[in-house]
Amino acid sequence: MIPLSKIAMSPDVDRRISAVLHSGRLEHGPTVAEYEATVGERVGNPRVVSVNCGTAGLHLALSLAARPGPGPGPGQADRAEPGEVLSTPLTFEGTNWPALANGMRVRWVDVDPATLNVDLDDLAAKISPATRAIVVVHWLGYPVDLNRLCAVVDQAAARYGHRPLIIEDCAQAWGATYRGTPLGTHGNVCVFSTGAIKTLTTGSGGLVVLPDDDLHERLRLRRWLGIERASARITGDYDVAEWGYRFVLNEIGGAIGLSNLEHVDELLRRHRENAAYYDKELTGLDGVEHTERADDREPSFWVYPLKVRDRSAFMCRLRDAGIASSVISRRNDAHSCMASSRAHLPGLDSVADRVVYIPVGWWLTAEDRSHVVETIRSGW
Repeated sequence: MIPLSKIAMSPDVDRRISAVLHSGRLEHGPTVAEYEATVGERVGNPRVVSVNCGTAGLHLALSLAARPGPGPGPGQADRAEPGEVLSTPLTFEGTNWPALANGMRVRWVDVDPATLNVDLDDLAAKISPATRAIVVVHWLGYPVDLNRLCAVVDQAAARYGHRPLIIEDCAQAWGATYRGTPLGTHGNVCVFSTGAIKTLTTGSGGLVVLPDDDLHERLRLRRWLGIERASARITGDYDVAEWGYRFVLNEIGGAIGLSNLEHVDELLRRHRENAAYYDKELTGLDGVEHTERADDREPSFWVYPLKVRDRSAFMCRLRDAGIASSVISRRNDAHSCMASSRAHLPGLDSVADRVVYIPVGWWLTAEDRSHVVETIRSGW
């Protein structure tokens, strides 16, 4: 079976992990600090906070909107309750459950059938004075139109006197760029996953990249119970101004991440090469529709999306040919825990039963991807 996903591990990882295991420092050590600094250099933004999973990163990011900070401040007087998050239901549940964990209400934004990302027209119509945060997902690593998103939020800020926090869910988008620069450098809070099957993996982990020093410091402290560990360890006399969680990445994860950073660019190159092959060879087929390819974006192609006729038959045909495929996750608005948030979403309705994801990753051989194409071309 040609798998949909596979774990990528550097040949150097054993040496780095062994060094950590014999260092006497399994948490809160220099390896994670080095990993964060290296990620910052790669992304082009030094304000990086590593965490134990991407969902924890989203939880921390949303806590910045649900709990803006200690003491009075501009726009905080009306924040007696956490407020509303605008988000997409076409995503993994790990995107939206952190909003519930922060006591926030989720209001669904429709999906653009061309991109499978949020419909920015619908987003503009749904921002309200209650909107504390907006979560956009770069689904499968295809970037949202960030300039247009910024303009939409600027207009809402002028109208309501409050700018919602923009959070980019970059879980599947390591290495993706928008207008020539990496995600994580466009002025928003960005959360990456480095889970087991992500292109850049730390085994289990995530990264939060912050747009300014204040948010970086506050989220860094909230990552570990709100405690400044250096002061606490030296003096034993410390104060917690903003309580937090225990979401740290351990030193073994940092070692895995450092090793894999040395090889991830080649993995991305192969993902994109395979995607370009599919773009060419699967164009014009009856019953197959591609998603958008904009010139100002370079996707990461974590997996490859298609909109197909009779998805069930399509997936059975691939399975019989030894090719994995998936729908990845159920549309989040269909879960019973979200019953109170149901909304009319015609864009999502038009693609929800047609979208399917096929393998595109670094592990595919030329024979594998040719087999995928010929299987689809043969019909289902």
